[in-house]
Amino acid sequence: MRLFASLPNFFRDNYPSAERLGVPVARWRESIYHTVFETNTQMGKSFERYLTLAIVLSLGVVIAHSIPEISKGWRETALRALEWLFTLAFTVEYGLRLISVRKPWRYALSFYGIVDLLAIIPAYLAIFFPDAQFLAVVRALRLVRTFHIFPVLRGFLDEYLMLGRALQASARKIFVFLSVVAVLVFITGTLMFVIEGPEHGFTSVPMGIYWAISTVTTVGYGDVTPATSLGRFFASVMMLLGWGILAVPTGIVGAEISRGARDTGTRARMKGVECQACGENRHEEDARFCRRCGTRLQPAMAPARPAPTDSPAASQHAPTAEVD
Repeated sequence: MRLFASLPNFFRDNYPSAERLGVPVARWRESIYHTVFETNTQMGKSFERYLTLAIVLSLGVVIAHSIPEISKGWRETALRALEWLFTLAFTVEYGLRLISVRKPWRYALSFYGIVDLLAIIPAYLAIFFPDAQFLAVVRALRLVRTFHIFPVLRGFLDEYLMLGRALQASARKIFVFLSVVAVLVFITGTLMFVIEGPEHGFTSVPMGIYWAISTVTTVGYGDVTPATSLGRFFASVMMLLGWGILAVPTGIVGAEISRGARDTGTRARMKGVECQACGENRHEEDARFCRRCGTRLQPAMAPARPAPTDSPAASQHAPTAEVD
């Protein structure tokens, strides 16, 4: 459970920010940095848009290459050429990100750096293992970082963070729930192996557990089915339990999302608050310290109410000072 709780901190601490990677001193490296990392400039926004388009097109090429009706004859050659063209472009982009920062190893070991590296490795592995080229679909993870540059998708970031917080808050409950389900399917699978036996397809305890999992999840492939009356009774019970089991994690996560929505108004007071030490104002909704310098943030103070003015009637009856 500590792993789930530390994931948001891991992504936040390894975010490729200017403070973490270091802006280079050389002018040409600084120019590359502002283009490939910064999205608050016109050049950076254009670069991210073209990069997003290239990622989507490369995913389309990988999908098309897996369809036998499309990848035939000259079209297979064209798809391979396009695949290598995108791979070389992403390789150059990865190299530019490394040479444009003062601490390239921090970017290489960050979550985004690892994803960028995994996006280009499958194409080179395909030289020795041809089927490895389809692993290039990991490039889809790179689309997450481009949400904030599109005005249409920018508004979904808050909902994305809310869902992540709900999953983190309900991780313990879901783990306990899955533990109970695992014990249930283990016991039921063993019972079905004892009741049905190998003559009805339940050749081992793992086969019985496989049947219990496919039944309790309401999938039911039908490759193994009980034939005895007692086995069918247990199968009926498992099917009815499956409906309730599917509803439990949905309710757990839904309750956490509702709770997070109620608390959004309280946490949102830190969003947009300017740090008094460095002036940084790009903070998370529940931030308590500045993301740049670490200074404790002060929530925005509500405007002071004007002092109540005396009514005309009270001013008429109020005593006035005598003037000599």
